[in-house]
Amino acid sequence: MVSKVEGRLVPVAPGEDREAARQRAIDGETVRVVARRGPLRIVETRHGWVVAAAGIDASNVAGDALVLLPEDADASARALRSRLRELLGVCVAVIVSDTFGRTWRDGLTDVAVGSAGIPALVDHRGAVDRHGNRLETTQIALVDELAAAADLVKGKLAGIPVAVVRGLPFDPPAEDLGTRPLVRLGPGDLFPYGSRDLVATRAPAHDLVSRPGELEAVATAFRVATAALPEFPVVLRYGGEGDGVVDVHLPERATTTTALNLGALVGAVIVQLHAEGWTTRWEPVGSPGGTSLVGRLWLGSPAG
Repeated sequence: MVSKVEGRLVPVAPGEDREAARQRAIDGETVRVVARRGPLRIVETRHGWVVAAAGIDASNVAGDALVLLPEDADASARALRSRLRELLGVCVAVIVSDTFGRTWRDGLTDVAVGSAGIPALVDHRGAVDRHGNRLETTQIALVDELAAAADLVKGKLAGIPVAVVRGLPFDPPAEDLGTRPLVRLGPGDLFPYGSRDLVATRAPAHDLVSRPGELEAVATAFRVATAALPEFPVVLRYGGEGDGVVDVHLPERATTTTALNLGALVGAVIVQLHAEGWTTRWEPVGSPGGTSLVGRLWLGSPAG
């Protein structure tokens, strides 16, 4: 609703393929592709959200348009809060929500994409529970819980744009940061490579020495290469920071086609890395099949 009021709509021309228009809109809202399978993309948006299809909605909107996320939903929430105070003389918190999926869980739920006048997180770290345990990591995503609860009232098909929550005690934040504290990026992001898993560290290849930025270089090279083979069944598992090693697995039983595709993929990655001045070594491991390890790519500079 907020996006529609603010004109965050992408028109779909008569006769234009709506899915093609949606893919172009995703490109425009994406700063990083985290994972992809066919036309489905999980991406990081300019807002810092990691979501499917950049949060672009093709439902609850006319067939000649698509809906983008608000440009700055925190600013939208602040403007709504200020206008409500001006018109009605009430001081309320405002949450702007949208429907997101969740990693490793089926089903959708509403989460906060913008907020004002309410803390995004309630921090219990340092508190002691009734058994004497000190809480080390517990932070409650208060605005997400409220967004999900409000959606039970609004629903997806009832056409109800607003829900009012009464009776919740909370301390207004001294500094209103909106939903920014919810974004987990940088050192706090344990899965920066999306479908590529992190594994325990290994010793580097004997003839290569580590260089700064190894893993990001490999990740970028594989992202570029797999863009041409979005359906290729390959899983990458990275070593620890500074390892300079990526294990390549096949989640499906190998065929002649997957073997050829794997060779093309690794070859494209190695060519790209060499063009950027990296030294690589490809080491086949075992025989492919099931989810077996089929090879290991080492990255670094020549030893000595």
